[in-house]
Amino acid sequence: MKQKEITQASVTDLRAHEANLTEQLYKMKLTHAVAPMENPLQIRHTRRTIARLKTELTKREVQA
Repeated sequence: MKQKEITQASVTDLRAHEANLTEQLYKMKLTHAVAPMENPLQIRHTRRTIARLKTELTKREVQA
């Protein structure tokens, strides 16, 4: 998800997407621990996207 998409999304969409990505991250870490992933950089990308979502949610809470 790009930053522009994050800023245009609603709060409920952001929370839902964050929950989905958090679950994906957990599964990716578990899979990677058992057998190496083909592209382990997906873990980093997912983790950073979650951070971007949380930052935007926090920014909106402060503004409200």
